Amino acid sequence: MRKVWRQLHREGIPVARCTVARLMRDLGLEGARRGKKIRTTICNDSHERASDLLKRDFTAYRPNERSVADFTYVATWSGIVYVAVVVDVFSWEIVGWSATTS
Repeated sequence: MRKVWRQLHREGIPVARCTVARLMRDLGLEGARRGKKIRTTICNDSHERASDLLKRDFTAYRPNERSVADFTYVATWSGIVYVAVVVDVFSWEIVGWSATTS
């Protein structure tokens, strides 16, 4: 949208950015995006999901009583890094982690 707006101004056509955005949206036009879209998960309702062992109760009365884990990805200049972390529920400190490119 910004490049279209700037090009119109270079050509001497005064138009508001919001007008360009609205017209592009109405016409279904989108700017090209660099890079590829990352798809980390594919939902399949036929697969059995992991059970919720904590029953959504994230309280702990002493260290190392309960732990939770999560994973995500981080875009870097050299590519994608997948990160997994384990967190102690009592102190909310990271007790373990791992990172990989695949």
